[in-house]
Amino acid sequence: MRIGELAARTGTTTRTLRYYESRGLLPARRDDLGHRTYDEGDVRLLRQIRTLQDFGFDLEETRPFVECLRAGHPEGDSCPASLAVYRRKLAELDALIGELQAVRATIAVRLASTDGEPPLCELGGREL
Repeated sequence: MRIGELAARTGTTTRTLRYYESRGLLPARRDDLGHRTYDEGDVRLLRQIRTLQDFGFDLEETRPFVECLRAGHPEGDSCPASLAVYRRKLAELDALIGELQAVRATIAVRLASTDGEPPLCELGGREL
């Protein structure tokens, strides 16, 4: 298939596909006329990349998953390098969740400490 069809099938743009190609994530195959050509394996690669990006992975973090698929594994997350990225991402998410829980707790304490007091007006004084 040609680049326009691949873009349409994967919900992306031809510009994005060229960018992925420049980063080595998408193969740069050409036909006799010099047109880019793609196959069903490339559709799988792009779906893997897009899914991971939807989950918050940056483009470079998708590389081990793409390489795993290219190595012939039916799933991009069945290789040691992919699993290592999953572990790192999970640790990042756990840390972020911890930070957000701490912020939430602080806000809850501050809100609870204002219960029963008249609200402050916008200029910092008490409402009448």
